Amino acid sequence: MPNIKDTHDPYNSYNFWVEWDGIVHAGFRECSGLTGTRTASTYREGTDKNLAQRQLPGLNSFGNISLKRGFTDNDELWKWHRKLLDGETERKNVSIILANDKGEEKIRWNLEKCWPTNWNGPEFNATGSEVAIESLELVHEGVTVG
Repeated sequence: MPNIKDTHDPYNSYNFWVEWDGIVHAGFRECSGLTGTRTASTYREGTDKNLAQRQLPGLNSFGNISLKRGFTDNDELWKWHRKLLDGETERKNVSIILANDKGEEKIRWNLEKCWPTNWNGPEFNATGSEVAIESLELVHEGVTVG
């Protein structure tokens, strides 16, 4: 029998919240786009005896974060987006926090210098019964895990 020292159950994806300006903004239905990529650049010197190209790490890039929530009379997402439409770029540090089933914070992704690049209002359908959803897409300049 193998010696299993430590087993951890995975966390459920529904136990999360979003925070900025030190304030928890709960109630988001979805949060996606938490990605990071480093491009690879090829390089070869003329004196290389090996006919293969070298792979060198290039620039880092991060995916846009998409936040979706039920539309309410809370217009903070619209106001943040509206500032950009008026020519003012307000950057905020945003954290995405994952909790366990007891509601205890387990992992925090800290996104640096975020600002909204896209806001979408709800779609309407008189024959539907779905909740009206608004979304905000954020760009950022880096992520740390804490």
